[in-house]
Amino acid sequence: MAGSFIRVACGDCENEQVVFSKAASVVSCAVCGTTLATPTGGEAELHGETVETVEAR
Repeated sequence: MAGSFIRVACGDCENEQVVFSKAASVVSCAVCGTTLATPTGGEAELHGETVETVEAR
């Protein structure tokens, strides 16, 4: 697997959520619905603060 899982903190509600670094669809915050990641064809564009890399391969 070429990507990794990243814990991202939402800028609006401070909720932390795990996102795949190469997300193929828009990822929204589970609490407030703010967009956390947008696909770009490669690495996803993250819109929240990266807290940590949960699992890298």
